[in-house]
Amino acid sequence: MDGTILLILIQDGVVNGAIYALLALSLVLVFTVTRVVFIPQGELVAFSALTYAALDTATLPPSLWLLLVLGGFSALRGLWDGRREAGGRLRLLAETLGPPAVMVPLVLWLAPLRLGVAVSALLSLGIVTPMAPALHRIAFAPLASASVLTLLIAAVGVHFAMLGLGLVFFGPEGVRATGFSDAQFHLGPLTIPGQAIWILAVTLVLMAALAVFFGATLMGKALRATAVNALGARLVGIPAAGAGRLAFTLAGFIGALSGVLIAPLTTVYYDTGFLIGLKGFVAAIVGGLVAYPAAVIAAVAVGLVESFASFWASSFKEVIVFTAILPVLLIRSLASPANEDEE
Repeated sequence: MDGTILLILIQDGVVNGAIYALLALSLVLVFTVTRVVFIPQGELVAFSALTYAALDTATLPPSLWLLLVLGGFSALRGLWDGRREAGGRLRLLAETLGPPAVMVPLVLWLAPLRLGVAVSALLSLGIVTPMAPALHRIAFAPLASASVLTLLIAAVGVHFAMLGLGLVFFGPEGVRATGFSDAQFHLGPLTIPGQAIWILAVTLVLMAALAVFFGATLMGKALRATAVNALGARLVGIPAAGAGRLAFTLAGFIGALSGVLIAPLTTVYYDTGFLIGLKGFVAAIVGGLVAYPAAVIAAVAVGLVESFASFWASSFKEVIVFTAILPVLLIRSLASPANEDEE
């Protein structure tokens, strides 16, 4: 391996690690607030990429109808849970059916016009982001007081359901989209594509925005309070259900943004998000599932491990990446005191 190959592998690892960092941040956010390991996050990434690719070719994205289906089920679930409370039904319908009611006519109007990558990206975010709070209301909110294991089983079930829906709505064909930039930048022996710079820039901006959100806004501080002490947060008037929906909405936005960013780099299928989500999960686990900076550092490390593994042993790169989690779990199990009680 010469110096040029080394630099190329580092570049690929950092770019991939930036995507995994976004997913790791969203997984940590959801877990700390709701105790849910949000495995279906990978499906949101794939659905967003497929939606962006469809809009890029002036085709009506099937995810639009998936959003309508999830919104309808979310409304029914909310009406059933609050059937004895008439006062909040209008707000419930606005939260659940409002996004489909806005996005369906908007996309039907704009999709055939092919207005460019910026409009396609914004429409993709508008379609996929509301799916996450809909999943929270349908599958996880009713289990808010359940054990972590029960929530994990529910997350696995939602993952398989979303995979099936992805196959039904999108089909088995893979797609690829137009990048945000065709520019090529030369740095010594390296050729850095403009899309890679977009990924790094968006990742850094989003991380800074999240830091400001959690440190300077009332909603961000409410989420931090819920993550630190859920019972104490409820006692001071922070609704757990509202905090959970907000966490899922942020995670949905991050997943949708990640899908838009990766769509120009690789061919995306309906099940592509599973492996991407798992690598973000590995980064979140290595980071401890509670610390945002540790999750970001771990995500970059996962990207570098994957990049070098693809060079030295491409057939086993996935095995090497997922095996990296084992020593971390072993060390933590030996270092943590035995505790029979959950939590």
